[in-house]
Amino acid sequence: MSDGEHFLSSGSNNNLPCHRTTKSHVDPQTVEDFRRKLKYFFMSPCQKYRARGRKPWKMMLQILKIAIITFQLVSFGLSNEMMVTFKEGNIITFKHFFLKNYQDRNKDYALYTRHDVHDHILYIINKYLHLEDLTIDNHAFERINDVVTPLSICQELYRHANVLPANETFDIDPHVETECLSIYPFSHYKKDGLEKDMNLTLDFQRLLAVNIHLKVKAINLQTVHHKELPDCYDFAVNIKFDNHAHSGRIKISLSSDVQIKVCKDWNVSGSTDLHYQLIVLFDCVVICCCLLSLILCTRSVYKGMHLQSEYTTFASIYYNKRVSWSERIEFINGWYILIIISDTLTITGSVLKICIQSKELTNYDVCSILLGTATMFVWIGVMRYLSFFQKYYILILTLQAALPNVIRFSFCVVMIFLSYCFCGWIVLGPHHENFRSFNMVANCLFSMMNGDEIYSTFTKIRDKNDLVWMFSRMYVYTFVPLFTFMILSLFIALITDTYETIKHYQKHGAPLSELQAFIAECKDSPNSGKYMVHEETSAFWCLCAPCVNCT
Repeated sequence: MSDGEHFLSSGSNNNLPCHRTTKSHVDPQTVEDFRRKLKYFFMSPCQKYRARGRKPWKMMLQILKIAIITFQLVSFGLSNEMMVTFKEGNIITFKHFFLKNYQDRNKDYALYTRHDVHDHILYIINKYLHLEDLTIDNHAFERINDVVTPLSICQELYRHANVLPANETFDIDPHVETECLSIYPFSHYKKDGLEKDMNLTLDFQRLLAVNIHLKVKAINLQTVHHKELPDCYDFAVNIKFDNHAHSGRIKISLSSDVQIKVCKDWNVSGSTDLHYQLIVLFDCVVICCCLLSLILCTRSVYKGMHLQSEYTTFASIYYNKRVSWSERIEFINGWYILIIISDTLTITGSVLKICIQSKELTNYDVCSILLGTATMFVWIGVMRYLSFFQKYYILILTLQAALPNVIRFSFCVVMIFLSYCFCGWIVLGPHHENFRSFNMVANCLFSMMNGDEIYSTFTKIRDKNDLVWMFSRMYVYTFVPLFTFMILSLFIALITDTYETIKHYQKHGAPLSELQAFIAECKDSPNSGKYMVHEETSAFWCLCAPCVNCT
């Protein structure tokens, strides 16, 4: 195929800076140089090294980043694990300390008599009043300006309620009022007359909930063994007696919001700053490597966009051809975009990690998300270099080719899945614990789709009424075959068909785009020496040179 006949005309371009060059004005050498420039751009790092002797710095840098970022993540993960373990351990401690007769196996901790409700509230108050004397750890009251934060008992009540089930009558004002009572730890309450001294009364006909709020402080000392400074924790504990259902059963739950702070004053005997300085130095090395990688990848993306502009103008001027978007995208390397995102996340996470290590900030969760996502992208980004070895890259090629069909197929699947979710939530929600909320329904159905939760879904609803029982059987019997045997099989068939197509292309060659066909006409090998040129004036201006005298 000749230089002037490669592109088929697709219409005139009225916005060109000059008239289309005729075949007689095409300089074959200039076109060949531009084709060689395109071929060099799409070479692998090893081919570029053989062509111009340029070392694959980006590839070596990415391999180095894998090692240092993974080590950084593991180091931070250990610190984060100690923080999470400390928080969870304290919540379990609070449940056993404040909830009377609590056991870990109690999923539904509830009360059924008025005496038990009063007894449990008094038990919580008495435990809080003697907190510092009873706990076996470093728990203490919160103090603000040397004043201890009190325990608060807040009742949520209907404004008015007169319910007479025997007469099947009621008179109720649904507006909710809140009444709170504060109890200070060092108040002089008698143990036997605690209820009378507090003047606490509960109107169970009006009562919606009782919320007991208290604050406890603690210090995570286990980090000292790992040569890290401990953090101070503020636990805002909330114990809720839930009576919204008015079913004669009051559920009790304990939750805790945790705020991590930097300790005001500390001293660790025999400690030095050497370990902290080495950690900060290592984090700075990570930041420098990622910053260098960010600059190199951004430069490569810019070069690709610039070369895309040159190729688009070249096709328009010489062959009056509009370049398709699929060909334009070939110049934008998606792997570089992924690495840029990863470097940005790593730099941000590393700066945040330094602030956490220096006890300026305590945003462990944000830092772990940034570093974890960045590490995942770094490992995935290295797969770019497998693209130069087709046999190792077949997974990415298959996913890339199958993605459009999978997305179209998924739209239909999502519609059917949502229909089952809404139906199960409305019909089975009141009768089955796995269908109580829309989120739980989605999780249960997804588990059933993969072969889990099927038996428990059947057995947990067997004691319900006959109509619901029959509906649940029809619901499950239709869902499991439809998604497990049909939809998943079709989904696998899409991937398998694409995989076979990719294997066929690897054996017999894949169809080339016009850009790839244009580049393929360059027969110069990387070792030919023809690529050993300096970065001269852009080939775009050379190609447009014949248009200078156009009128």
